Order: sequence, then structure tokens, then C-alpha cells
Amino acid sequence: MPKIVRLPKSVADLIAAGEVVERPSSVVKELLENSIDAGAKKITVEIRRGGVQYIRVTDDGCGIAREDVRNAFVSHATSKITGADDLNRIFTLGFRGEALASAAAVSRVEVMTRMADEPIGTHYCIEGGEETLLDDAGCPVGTTLIVRDLFYNTPARMKFLKKDVVEANSVAGVVDRIALSHPEISIRFIREDKQTLLTPGDGKTESAIYAVFGREFLASLLPVSYTCDGVTVDGFVSKPSASRPNRSMQFFYLNGRFIKTGTGSAALSEAYKHAIMAGKFPACVLNITVPNQLVDVNVHPAKIEVRFANEKMIFNAVYYAVKNTLEGDRSKAPLHINPDKNALRNFYAMAGEEKPQQMELRTAVQKRDDFFVHTSDVSALFDSAPKRAPKPTDSVTLRAPAAIQDAADEFAFLAQPSVRKPPAAAENAPPPAPEPVPVESGTERPAEPAQTAEPAQTAESVQTEDAAPEFRVIGEAFRTYIFVETENKIWIIDKHAAHERMLYEQLRASPDGKASQMLLAPIPVTLRKDEYDAVLEHAGMLADAGFTVEDFGTGTISVTSCPILLDASDVPDAIAELAGYLCRSSQQILTEKMDWIYHNTACRAAIKGGDFTSEYELRQFTEKLLSMPQIRTCPHGRPVMIEMTRREMEKSFGRV
Repeated sequence: MPKIVRLPKSVADLIAAGEVVERPSSVVKELLENSIDAGAKKITVEIRRGGVQYIRVTDDGCGIAREDVRNAFVSHATSKITGADDLNRIFTLGFRGEALASAAAVSRVEVMTRMADEPIGTHYCIEGGEETLLDDAGCPVGTTLIVRDLFYNTPARMKFLKKDVVEANSVAGVVDRIALSHPEISIRFIREDKQTLLTPGDGKTESAIYAVFGREFLASLLPVSYTCDGVTVDGFVSKPSASRPNRSMQFFYLNGRFIKTGTGSAALSEAYKHAIMAGKFPACVLNITVPNQLVDVNVHPAKIEVRFANEKMIFNAVYYAVKNTLEGDRSKAPLHINPDKNALRNFYAMAGEEKPQQMELRTAVQKRDDFFVHTSDVSALFDSAPKRAPKPTDSVTLRAPAAIQDAADEFAFLAQPSVRKPPAAAENAPPPAPEPVPVESGTERPAEPAQTAEPAQTAESVQTEDAAPEFRVIGEAFRTYIFVETENKIWIIDKHAAHERMLYEQLRASPDGKASQMLLAPIPVTLRKDEYDAVLEHAGMLADAGFTVEDFGTGTISVTSCPILLDASDVPDAIAELAGYLCRSSQQILTEKMDWIYHNTACRAAIKGGDFTSEYELRQFTEKLLSMPQIRTCPHGRPVMIEMTRREMEKSFGRV
């Protein structure tokens, strides 16, 4: 190991101000980087009480010479650089010589270290910056550094620490990021006497990803390897079908150092343009290797932001590396079947039967107070059913499979959301016969349902719903805005915003609205460690909101049920967004968190702008909305409808 020396003031002044030790994770980061720079092949990190009470980092690196141990805890003392010119070609993760001095000033530090050519090791203790012990020690080659009672002598800084579990999550995130960047090192993480991470150290990035995030996440990735103009990009990116609702799973490394780079993130997004939906983001673990003289890592106190000599060169390297990978991927995204309004009718026409026309209004049994179609489970049943043309000699009448028959009956019931159970006297009355369906320009439109007896309303519905005024649905613009005419007024309704607010009110007011649906198969969702722990910590609250989550291990949770308003395909993104929110809002009260969950669930379950809506659905939805005068803004505060009076219109045309 090079000798540790104190830098001259002229060199120390050129170094960006070091990050003050403000939480346990910053201490762990610096100690891990020192172990990597020492050439370690195995590193163990152990924490207790989130790292506030106890941090231990043990490595099998080169160790520290006895004559250099004291200098290691002096500010701006380092073995990584010796002069100003070295700042232009930094090959190590650490170089400022401030980490150990900063940690020793606010804690009790104990070091045991030995170099390979030394017969006996060194035991050194320092508390609050003051040396208390320097003695011989029997220890293996390498270094063990223990930090106890962080901030014991600085209570002002101690009070800004968060709960132990939050601090532990932050430490786990640091360990994960470093493990991903150095797959050649076996890293073990022990948290509260329980091992939570062990990487094999076989030099394979995929092995580190498997250890950190698990099999499901690794299976969603594609390998990347590309070199251009002296810049090498290698690692993994997610398949387009595995995109996420945020950028929390994007990890960029520069020469083995974790960084935050807007250039890399922009290049990644551009490479996925037209490959994933707007509002979705890819995941990645990418290492960018460039000559050290082309990058300046001495621009940020935490060393996570860097300055490139040529940003465009980095952008092009990341863009083409990812683009080539995506173009070479021949795997296809999962098939999402669009709603087929005529599938059920055609099936029964072939079978020689006629079913109620209202079943067109639904193609998935999932929501009882919702007027819009999102998926087509019935169409999937048709596609999977064996197709055989009937022979002329066949005397058996074709009938629908039992699953389709049951679904059709359910759809017929769901097609009339405002109709409740009829009075007892009318329960056995025969249902009204369906009226013929007019056909205009090749488009089928369901007939209006027959008038039924006025249903008995609950006390809640009496309070929240009024009789809708007389209205006429003029039509729909851009498959997003509904135009409605009432007496001397024109209303323009944003169907997504209005539907979102209606579902939000349902979730808040009705226990039935928060009912869960069991999923046919549990859905695994891979998260960052802090997000993973936040979800498990709030499992009870999520259960109240309709989500049942369980620990699946290695940063993955298993979702076994979700609110009945949601499609199963929306669950991974919903959980990822919830996890990110719970991490950001740890200080918010429970009611605020529940309210946000209702917002998020309602937004995902609501009809989207651009989705097809039949004329019958438009009319039923408008009637429901106009009968609820309290719904005039969406949960985000945007208006759900705007009004234009007849006088305003005539004034615009110069009639008055």
C-alpha cells in the first residue's frame, strides 16, 4: 500500500469540500470505497440500530502500515494522490483523505489492521478525534474498522437522524449500489444480526444483480455491450415490456463509481423512444468506462456527480449501446387484447342464440360501479377456445362454454350500474324482452334498457346523488371530452378526470369500494431496498386500501390481492409508485398516506383519454355525473367539466 501522507495546503485547497458525515450511510459509503481501493476481494458490512449504534466494515485488502495508522485519521491525509496533477487522473474511488477524520470526530472508532509483510497487526482507537489507544493486535491481513455511537458528542446533529429502519434502508441502498458496481468483490451485509445480502464475487454483473434484486428482476433484463470512440458501455437494461413508472431502478456507474447523470438518463430515454409508453421508464445497470483524463470527479462533495469533457460522446455511447440491444431483442411484448365489442355477439350468432345487448357494455368482470371497458378477458376466452365449423349433419346446438356463459350473465347485470335489487314483489317477474338493436353505418349500438321500477336508495346515495337534469349527449371529441347539452348550456366533460373523482369518492366513502380481489397468481414486484422496507412497514395500511403484500425476499414483494377497481396488469406499476411515495413521505400522517393511495388507485382505474366509449356508456356516465353536484374537480384539483351558456355562445357569434 502506498504511504499515507498529508497533502500540502496548495493541493488540499484544490479539492472540492468534502461531504460532512451526516448519517450512517455516508460513513458506510466511505469505508466501503476505502476497502475497494485497498484491493479487497471480500468485504463484510454489519450495522445495528440503523448504523447509529454500530458499524463494522471488514476487508481482506492490503491493510495499513503501523506508521501510517495515525495519519489515516488526519484531515487531507491520503495515499491516493500526492500532487495537483493527480486530480486529473484519479483511478480510485476515494482521494480526499477526509472520510476517516470526519467519522472519528463524531464517533468512537476502533481499527485493527495488518499488512502481509508485518508479523503482527495494529490496534488503534480514537474517540471524538482524540487518540486513546495504539497497541499490537493479532489479526488477519486486511482491515477491520468499527464505528460506535455515531454523533455521541454532537447532539445537534443526532436529532436530525431519522428512525433506525429508515437509516438502515439508506445503508442497504449504499451497499446494493456498490455491490452492483463491483461484481468481482464478494460483499456480505449483516443487518441487526441477520444476513440480508451476499454476492458471490465471481466477476459477473448478472450474479450481483441476482443477489441484490432477485431472479424476477434479472429475467426482465437484456445484456448490453458496446464500444465507441474510446467509451465502453456494458451492463443490462430492461426489456420494453418491463418498463417502470419511475426512474428509481436506473443505476449508472462511471469507471466503477456510482453517479447521477442527466446525460446518461436522457440517452437511455431517447433509446427507448417509441418502444415504451409515455410516462414509463426503463430500468438499467450500466457501467460507462472512459479514460480518466476525460472526466472530472472532483466537482461534487459526495462524488456522485461528474463533469465530462465531451457530453455528446457519452450520450452517443449510451444511446447506441441501448438502441442496438433493443433492436437485437427479438422477444415480443405480452399481447394486450383490445376490447372486441362484437366478439360475444358473433359467438352467439354462430351458436344460434341471442343474448342481451347490454353485455357489450362490459368485457371484464372487475368493477361494479364503473362504466368503461379496459380489458377483454372474454375475447381471450374466445381466442383460446377450439374453432371448428359445424357440419351440416350436426344436430347438437352449439352453446357457449360455461365460463363465457357465466361471464355474459354477469356482464348483463353490470351493464345497469344504477339498478339495484328489485323489490320482493318483483323478484320473480319475467325480465323485459330486449329491444332490437339499430345499426348505423356498420356500427352496432346497444338498445336502451327497459324501464325498471325505481330502486330503493340507501341513505348514503340519497345524500350524495340528486336527480340529473334533462340533458342530451351531443357527442365526444378526441375520445376524451364529452359534449352535453342541458337547458341553455353546453357542458364539456373530461371523462378521465370525472371518472377518477367518482372512483376516488367511492373509495373514500364505501367499504365495498375498497374490497380486494384475490389474484390468480401472486405478482412479484422488485424494488430498491428502501422502497421494499417501506412497503413492508406499511403492509397493514396497504391492506386497508385493498392491497395484500408479503415479503418475497431479496428486495421483492409478492402481491396476492389488489383493489377490485384495478386490473392485475396495473398492480406492478401501482406498487412501484406507492413504494416511492412511502419513501418520500415518511413524515406524513396516516390519513394523508391513505388519501394519496386512493388518488393513485382511482387514477389508474379510471377510463383514459383516447379510450373508446360507446354511446350508451356516455349517456349513463353523464347521467351519473350530473346527479352528483359535489363532483366538479378531480382529486388533483383540475376541473372535470367546463360550462358555456347559450348567451356566451351567441355573444361569441355576434348574435347578441
